[in-house]
Amino acid sequence: MDSLILDVMKDISVKTESKIVLVVLDGIGDLPGSDGKTPLEVAHTPNMDRLAINSALGLMDPIYPGITPGSGPGHLGLFGYNPLKYWIGRGVLSALGIGLDMGPEDVAARGNFCTVDGDGKVTDRRAGRIPTELSARLCEKINEAVSEIDGIRITVRPEEEHRFVLLLSGEGLGPHVSDTDPQKTGLLPLEPQALDPASQKTADVVKRFIGVVKEVLKDEHPANMVLLRGFDKLPDIPSLQELYKLTPAAIASYPMYKGIARVVGMDVLKVEGHGELLEEKIELFGEAVSSHDYIFLHIKKTDSYGEDGNFENKVHQIEAFDELLPRILEKEPDVLAITGDHSTPCPMKGHSWHPVPVLLSAPYLRYDPCERFTEREALKGSLGRIYSMQLMSLMMAHAGKLKKYGA
Repeated sequence: MDSLILDVMKDISVKTESKIVLVVLDGIGDLPGSDGKTPLEVAHTPNMDRLAINSALGLMDPIYPGITPGSGPGHLGLFGYNPLKYWIGRGVLSALGIGLDMGPEDVAARGNFCTVDGDGKVTDRRAGRIPTELSARLCEKINEAVSEIDGIRITVRPEEEHRFVLLLSGEGLGPHVSDTDPQKTGLLPLEPQALDPASQKTADVVKRFIGVVKEVLKDEHPANMVLLRGFDKLPDIPSLQELYKLTPAAIASYPMYKGIARVVGMDVLKVEGHGELLEEKIELFGEAVSSHDYIFLHIKKTDSYGEDGNFENKVHQIEAFDELLPRILEKEPDVLAITGDHSTPCPMKGHSWHPVPVLLSAPYLRYDPCERFTEREALKGSLGRIYSMQLMSLMMAHAGKLKKYGA
């Protein structure tokens, strides 16, 4: 069914001057805190609330009810792709996001520097979110220790904070290798396992790589071990230009989101430095509007604070975005959607299956009784409960970019 829908979208999409803006407040959905309110409900957001009164709201399932999405599938859905069909490993997204060139036979994995105790058990999966500068030093230390294993070239590059990319280049590599991240503290890192015979060489090389890294990092603290996940090769995915006749741009500071934008054919605008950099992103947005008709603006820290269980900082991040929202609105985009790629509830300190609120501001909307942009208010919205992959066709329709289907 999903391939039929994309074929239809390809046929009925038209090029127009109208502008679509998608703002992703990463991990925005949450659960009530001690006072019975979510961060969105606690936050002072006069601009989003004013916008909500004249918009359509609803709730979105990133993949399917009850399924907890990763960031890759969560964003693919927002861009109109069925995340159950189009799969991109986290390693590919990270590699492309930091500008690494991948050949068709290369395999990439996303890594975390982590902390293990004397028994080798993980005590902190993110090594205290070490700064990117320290991660870069550790990557260089690993590169000096190992550059090749069994004819496979080894490349390690820093991504952001505790994250890095492992790129394997050579012949005979398969991408289907299990993660070594146990996803919980108090457990030993997992052994990489080949999930099919064609990936056995990859698994063997990764095992030897981990053995070298364990020795290299043994005297480091807090980053004295690594966890790997998301092994994959480059996927074959049709671009947004091909499907929707768009000229799309991405404004994101974290490499993974730059990577997925590159995969689907977006122009990735350069955000200087690291971190959230909201002010710079809004300035870039103002420039991009003149040359692009679809702009993806990504805000990361709402997710990071959710993963840390930091309710107060998540509230502050929401408020910081709300203060800058008028600068987006002054450019008068024809269609503006504000939502998240998944929920990251502070009580759970991780991604969850809960639907995310979505706000759609556009011409020809039916009136909602909603007065704020919150999870509770979104229950009343005219959009109802949809899948995130349906948002793209709604934005396209409201932007006047879809012809009538059939006679």
